[in-house]
Amino acid sequence: MADVQTYQMLIDGAWCDASDGATFDSENPATGKVWARIPEATEADVNRAVEAAHEAFLKGPWSKMTPTQRGAHLRRLAELLADRSEDLGRTETIDTGKMLKETRWQAKYIAEFFQFYAGCADKISGETLPIDKPDLFVFTKREPLGVVAAVVPWNSQLFLVAVKIGPALAAGNTVVLKASEHASAAMLEFGRLIEEAGFPPGVVNIVTGHGEPCGRALTGHKKVARISFTGGPGAARHVLENSKNNFAEVSLELGGKSPFIVFDDANIESAVNASIAGIFGATGQSCVAGSRLYLHEDIAEEFLTRMVAQAREIAIGDPLLDDTQMGPLCTVGQRDRIEEEIAHALSEGAELLTGGKRPEGMPGLFFEPTILKCPRQDLRIVDTELFGPVLAVQTFRTEDEVIELANDTEHGLAAGIFTQNSARSLRMADAVRAGIVWVNTYRVVSPVAEFGGIKGSGYGRESGFQAMYDYTRPKTVWMNTSDAPMANPFVMR
Repeated sequence: MADVQTYQMLIDGAWCDASDGATFDSENPATGKVWARIPEATEADVNRAVEAAHEAFLKGPWSKMTPTQRGAHLRRLAELLADRSEDLGRTETIDTGKMLKETRWQAKYIAEFFQFYAGCADKISGETLPIDKPDLFVFTKREPLGVVAAVVPWNSQLFLVAVKIGPALAAGNTVVLKASEHASAAMLEFGRLIEEAGFPPGVVNIVTGHGEPCGRALTGHKKVARISFTGGPGAARHVLENSKNNFAEVSLELGGKSPFIVFDDANIESAVNASIAGIFGATGQSCVAGSRLYLHEDIAEEFLTRMVAQAREIAIGDPLLDDTQMGPLCTVGQRDRIEEEIAHALSEGAELLTGGKRPEGMPGLFFEPTILKCPRQDLRIVDTELFGPVLAVQTFRTEDEVIELANDTEHGLAAGIFTQNSARSLRMADAVRAGIVWVNTYRVVSPVAEFGGIKGSGYGRESGFQAMYDYTRPKTVWMNTSDAPMANPFVMR
């Protein structure tokens, strides 16, 4: 195994192994072969990282820098990301199976997020208050929270790091970043850019390991002031339980089962292409995957004929090749669960239109693009997030009917609406309960647009300028402007 890459964690500005020397292996999901060895952080390692971040926050030099100086560090990081996007993308592709053409583009695009937050660093301000008492000048100022625990999953990890640590650092906080145990390498390569960008030791620390002990020790640490978590609802419950130890502010992004609604007046070609991208892009491993397709019954047959034909033509293969259109799943557990849920859906009466199995003769964790026509809303697969290339399809007749179907879910992250009726699109955007609604488009993001869900998809928002305020808290300052002595408190007048 001489070709296996060995990584280290970044703690207090130094690269280090786990304190007990423990490691775990990372497999390339396209080949099934071990390609990297990752440190398994102990509780002591996590404690050291949090203490380093706490020290950097309290004593500086990070806490002593002006907002403009912090912005300069973020701007330098953005430049490095844009320059190294090819290498970062390749590492992420090998580690996760995501398409290289997507990972390298995403690595380059997130540079814009860091540029955005570099510009936001000196834009946070308080206000003066028109207080109802004489001789008092009262104002607010916003201060950073302290140590931020940022926990990211393996998918879209560079994007999720940007929307978490970008505003956190710009606001003056320090960070301990926990990479996913399923794919940590890209995060550790990102750490090299943090170092090269000149961030002082302890400002950004990166630890790797599993939920126990690494995740528990981090999210429950008494010196963590805020937790930003993206992942599954099971792990999120542990995070909330852990946060009782520190009363940290918590934001959660927990995925979804997003409805993709197509009306009879929609541009069919555009809607089919968007639905293909929404469910088969990134092999369906996206929190906003449009995995519930609702088609108006008048166009359902034409739509599905086109979509099934396109799905069968998707080129599955090596994610490092530009000709490949869909790569493998990231983990064995995903593949096994998908197979189990498809079998269950078929037993409940679903009709398999295409896919539903592993491609023949291919090693690795590949799975065919799958479309299931579901006769009823109560099929388990309709509201079960599979994180894979599996689409559940139903038809509807009226606007009211599809609103009820779309909202009949535990989730509430995103939704897609395709119609050329502008009044209807506004009604639907209001009626569908989701944190993000795309109309006649899908899966687009921007540094200036907030991102987050409701219900079982979590709470809190990432990206956008508002995130800067989420990583600060207001302090109210009262100043007496009178030269007169304060009255004797025991003399009532």
